[in-house]
Amino acid sequence: MTEKDLNRYQSEEKQGALIWKNQKQLRSGYTTGSCAAAAAKAAAHMLLTGETIWQVSLLTPKGVLLYLDVEDIQIGQDAVSCAVRKDSGDDPDVTDGILIYTKVSRCPGTELHLDGGEGVGRVTKKGLEQKIGDAAINKVPRRMILQAVDSQREESGSTGGLEIVVSIPKGKELARKTFNPRLGIEGGISVLGTSGIVEPMSEQALTATIHLEMKMLKENGYDWCYVVPGNYGSDFLTQTLKFNGELSVKCSNYIGDTIDYAVSLGMKGILLIGHIGKLVKLAAGVMNTHSRQADCRMEVFAAHAALHGASQEITGRLMGSLTTTEAVDLLKQEGMLDVVMRSILEKAEYHLKHRAGEKLKIGAVVFSMEEGILGSTSGTRELLEQIQRLKP
Repeated sequence: MTEKDLNRYQSEEKQGALIWKNQKQLRSGYTTGSCAAAAAKAAAHMLLTGETIWQVSLLTPKGVLLYLDVEDIQIGQDAVSCAVRKDSGDDPDVTDGILIYTKVSRCPGTELHLDGGEGVGRVTKKGLEQKIGDAAINKVPRRMILQAVDSQREESGSTGGLEIVVSIPKGKELARKTFNPRLGIEGGISVLGTSGIVEPMSEQALTATIHLEMKMLKENGYDWCYVVPGNYGSDFLTQTLKFNGELSVKCSNYIGDTIDYAVSLGMKGILLIGHIGKLVKLAAGVMNTHSRQADCRMEVFAAHAALHGASQEITGRLMGSLTTTEAVDLLKQEGMLDVVMRSILEKAEYHLKHRAGEKLKIGAVVFSMEEGILGSTSGTRELLEQIQRLKP
């Protein structure tokens, strides 16, 4: 084991980033966002100090300190470009092993400017984190990149403006293997990551974690809880609704398994709080919401709109929508959003109760980033009251 590997192992072990399955350690990786930020830090350092470096450290939002090799260094008078190779660990990912480049150049003024170059997609539809026309560099990676470059300006004493361009030469080719074109991202892939770390997406490891989180709540006296699919739901729960995040379990895409665990553990009630893009699938009885399992979002919108009098034209436009944001906007424009959401939630509640059985009370709150709460199932108030009376 090299010194870099040892440093990384120790930092991940300290932060709890190591995952084990059947007495085997599943190796974590790091995101495209971490690669871009590390390359940006290295390029800025070399540009501002004149010192060539072949390894760079990066503290991720998760708190894991990475030591990453720097490759393909190109040094000019007013610009430096270099790359960091993506490592997805034991997570299956089309970007594993590719080089993520960042070029840092001097520019007039004192501001930092970030953009995407070759192989980084451009946003063409509403509903994503970036505006239409912007490079598909998500919020957290964008912040990581800018902070990494700014730290090098401070260390070097420089105050000059810098232009930062992230490029992924294989991005356009790889984008064909992703859902990016359907999401309205064209010309390449997205620069992603909310924690900076790629944790292995073993299905058994994930569902075991869900079971463990709920079991710990139950064993500590909490038999009512929130369930959120991921970071969007978690942030909405704590930051928008101001509810207690300690009484929540992250279920990822495994809503059905999570309900089964709640029943087997003797939980009394769970309240799902999730983004429309995930929870709309419940109306079709889909309990694993990963897109590779099923993507019936637009079919659900179109069917329920048609049930409530939508014209053939509107139904067709809903079927052709690329994002749930686009579908929600269309329904709102037609004055049908409330009635369609009530219809969708009634069907979602039917499937949730069928899966939960008679002993587990269950409900759902659905939101979008643009509209806030879009609706909730019956019995939500009782569930909220039961959960909110608990004090961890």
